[in-house]
Formats: sequence, structure tokens, C-alpha cells
Amino acid sequence: MQAILLTATGGPDVLVAGEVPAPRPQAGEILLRAEAIPAIFPETMLRSGAFPLPVQFPIVFGTQAAGVVTEVGAGVDGSLIGQRVLVSSNSFGTYAEQICVPADAATPIPDALGTVEAAAVAMSASVAIQLLGTAGLTGTETVLIEVAGTGVGAYLTQLAKEYGAARVIATAGGPEKAAQAREFGADTVLDHHSPGWTDQLREILGGATLDVVFDSIGGESALALLDLMTPLRGRMLGYGFLTGPAQIGPMDLIMRGLTFIGCSGPAWLGGVAQARGAALERAASGSITPLIDRVLPLEKAAYAHRLLDDRAAKGAIVLQPGPA
Repeated sequence: MQAILLTATGGPDVLVAGEVPAPRPQAGEILLRAEAIPAIFPETMLRSGAFPLPVQFPIVFGTQAAGVVTEVGAGVDGSLIGQRVLVSSNSFGTYAEQICVPADAATPIPDALGTVEAAAVAMSASVAIQLLGTAGLTGTETVLIEVAGTGVGAYLTQLAKEYGAARVIATAGGPEKAAQAREFGADTVLDHHSPGWTDQLREILGGATLDVVFDSIGGESALALLDLMTPLRGRMLGYGFLTGPAQIGPMDLIMRGLTFIGCSGPAWLGGVAQARGAALERAASGSITPLIDRVLPLEKAAYAHRLLDDRAAKGAIVLQPGPA
């Protein structure tokens, strides 16, 4: 079967199309015929070697896919055969025509939602729902959502006021993504590509403060934001590292009476997984809008990663096995 192999860590070119044996489901597993495979930003970090991978290369890459269950292993309900599901894998293997995963890693796709749309929305919207639940917004607070024109930030922006944000300030990279953030409900949008954008934010606030910051940029800008946050109850949720980890130390928070919540690790990811069904239901009902930049054939996985590395995508990139 066709698959995309991660041959080493490095740039997008380490992703190579090849043929591998088709898997068979073991006890407790399902076999999925993949129809839509999202190429997601966290995968670019794994591919690049930003995080150690305790694997022996080459491996079939990928962490999520959507498609149809075609076979089940021992102990799995046979009624799953023929159902459309979204699956997640902690051991990779989803950039392929067929995928075996534990049955409990599958989330049913609502009838009203297309398979490509399910693949596009699942990861980012699930993270957004978990972030908003963790933030505990009160209905009176001002929030900052970084990178709000696409990915997790776009779904945060779509949902923030429903979850209790009174004022939504957003950042986006360039005019097109800024316009998209406004369409999704941001009251004010800054270009985080502009030098000194945090100084512009201070002027916009006009003496007010940020109660909650959803930080996906990290780096030095995270530290600059602390002086714009509400003392004693301001909280920053760090979930991304576009410019590296947030350059914040304990004393930076202690002296300002602020809270930093690191949104990572097994417990956090468990919450994201639990939110997956809600994300798909919201997309099916129309309460969030799936963002799809383009659909590419599976063999274009390296190109998809190059687009993600270059921040060129305005929505999800979905890979499809077989003919484009």
C-alpha cells in the first residue's frame, strides 16, 4: 500500500512516498481505509527533530486520519465496520492508505459532516475547546488570541465569546489572515509580524489590561505581554512555540501575581482527545466553520509540510490517498 515514510528528522524532504505491507488489525484494533489525512503543525515539529523521537527510521509518519472502518480485530464490536471515524495515533502510521489503531482511538464522524471537513477541524478545534475550558472565562474579561486567522487561534476566536470573553483582541500574520480573524469575531486585530506589536497592543488597551492570553507565539513576546496583564488574576495559557518556548521564569510571574498554564503533557492531551467528539459535532451543526486551505494527494506530504513551515497555509491541509 502507499504510505509516507519519515526517513530521518530534518526538513520536509525527509518525508518520502513508498510502498509498505498493508496492516491487519490485532485484538482490540480497527482497520481504517483512510480518506482524509490532516497534515498538522505539531507534526512538523516532530519531523524536524524539535522533540526527540524514540523510533528507528524509517517509519510511516502521521498522527491523525479520517476514513471508513473496513475490518476489526478480536474483541471489537463488528458494527463498527462501514462507519466513518476520525482516528488518532500515538505511535504514528496515519500517512497511509490503511491504518490500524486501537478501537478506543476512534471518534465517530457525524452524518452531517464531510470526511475532509472532519479531518480538517478535529485537531485544532479540539485544542481550542480544551483551552477555553481550562481558561475559565467569566463573561467580563478581555482576552488576547495569538495567530487568530488560522489553526487553533481561528477556532478560539470563533468560540471565545460563547465561552465568556467580553472583548477579543487578536493577532494575525498579514492583512488576509487579519480579515479572517475579524470575520470570526475578533474586535481588534494586530499584525504580529510588525515590529513592536506588543507596544501597539499597549496603546490599544489604553490603560486596560488583558485577563487571559492564549499564547501560541512564545519566545520574547510572551514576556513583554506580562506587563499588560491583570495583576493577581491574569493568566497566560501557553500551547504553542512559533518562535520558541515562552521566555518566562517563575519570578516574572510571582512579582506580577500572574499565572502561566502550560498546556501540554499526557493529562492535557487526554482532555484534547475527550473534546474531539464535541469539535466534530460543532462543525456538523455549523457552530464552528472548518478551515481548509487545500486538499493534496498523499504523495505531496513533503510539499504540505513545506507550506506549514513557511506559514503559507490559511487553513488545514488535507492529504488524500489515491487519485487527487
